[in-house]
Amino acid sequence: SFAYFTIKDRLPQILTRVIDTLHRHKNEFFEEHGEKGVEAEKRAISFLSKLRNELQTDKPVTPLEDELPDAVLWNQYLDYQRNLPNGSGEPSWFQSPWLYVECYMYRRIHAALAQNPPIDNFDVFKEGKAQSFFESQEAIIALCTYFQELLKNIKDLDEKQLQEELFKLLQVSLWGNKCDLSFSAGEDSSQKSSPLQSLENMIPYILVNDMEKVWSLLVNAKKNRTERSNIRVDIILDNAGFELVSDLVLADFLLSSKLADEVYFHGKSIPWYVSDTTKHDFNWTIKQLGSANHMWMSRCGINWEGNLKKGVWVFHDHMFWTLPHDFSSMSEVAPDLYAELQKSNLLLFKGDLNYRKLTGDRKWEYSFSFHQALNKFHPAPLCSLRTLKSDTQVGLKPGQGEQIQASESEWMVSGKYGVVQFDAGL
Repeated sequence: SFAYFTIKDRLPQILTRVIDTLHRHKNEFFEEHGEKGVEAEKRAISFLSKLRNELQTDKPVTPLEDELPDAVLWNQYLDYQRNLPNGSGEPSWFQSPWLYVECYMYRRIHAALAQNPPIDNFDVFKEGKAQSFFESQEAIIALCTYFQELLKNIKDLDEKQLQEELFKLLQVSLWGNKCDLSFSAGEDSSQKSSPLQSLENMIPYILVNDMEKVWSLLVNAKKNRTERSNIRVDIILDNAGFELVSDLVLADFLLSSKLADEVYFHGKSIPWYVSDTTKHDFNWTIKQLGSANHMWMSRCGINWEGNLKKGVWVFHDHMFWTLPHDFSSMSEVAPDLYAELQKSNLLLFKGDLNYRKLTGDRKWEYSFSFHQALNKFHPAPLCSLRTLKSDTQVGLKPGQGEQIQASESEWMVSGKYGVVQFDAGL
């Protein structure tokens, strides 16, 4: 399975890159922190080398020994895995649910640094995220230019035109999800060309296309809103770099077209899955745009700083997003986050990992219902914007998955296909 290939090949590659990154920053640690920095770097590398060895030799998964606030929840989850009625008793790297051990590896990478001050705040993935952003410059310029031109006459657009623009930007945000560094084990995955030119040709690759449902939900909310009721959209972010910019443009469009009054962004509280967006990445990206020497890029960045200052954009991170749990257990494990999401009119879940957690990462029949796969996770109406990079997919028409499988054996993991999959909730 793709899971086996991921654990056997991709994860050790990612660990090797992390070790290499720390090694390359040795002088910087010395300049900033003296001998203490170098000692911390050595300890972190030794911790990570040991981790890589445990992974490659299929050792049992061990409890976390750090004092970080989520350690208790991780260790409870390990006990839960140990006691699964159909499990093999002691979870090990190759004898456990893929989602669990993959999340566990990233949490251990975090521990390697968090336990070794003074380099405990170093993000081992930061360079790759920045590089991906700079290598996507052309696409970012094209998107910002398109959007700023659109804003000039957004007030004059009729409903049909607004709908067309929403669909375009939803698709840009969907295909922006191809730019994923954990998927390419950290190799270049930037967006080189203008994302807007190829949208028409990409429509056949959207296997579930519920954009109409998203539109009607937002338009009805807009028609029924009162003075006191704000329309709120939440975006559960995935990758930094080009994908994040495409999400920010979509969010700005929702505000500018009055389809939403406020947008909440949910990111990761620790570096995660190589290219996932942390608060630092979020703020850094907006700053980079604001200070760019391109008129429309900087206009976007400056406007977005303004949205944050005015409070119509809010960034949230919560440790639940970096736990191994399916979202169906959010109401128990993180009731505060679940209650927060219940305030939303629409939740947009970006990317593959969020999809795996929405559907429990199981090998469902392709035509199994999305609503049922969510397993009672219904804080608010939700939509998944995801390009397929792992072998779980639900909600297809009968025979649809089998038909593609017959001609393309890699269709579920190539990132070539996508879904805009909506669930109205209860």
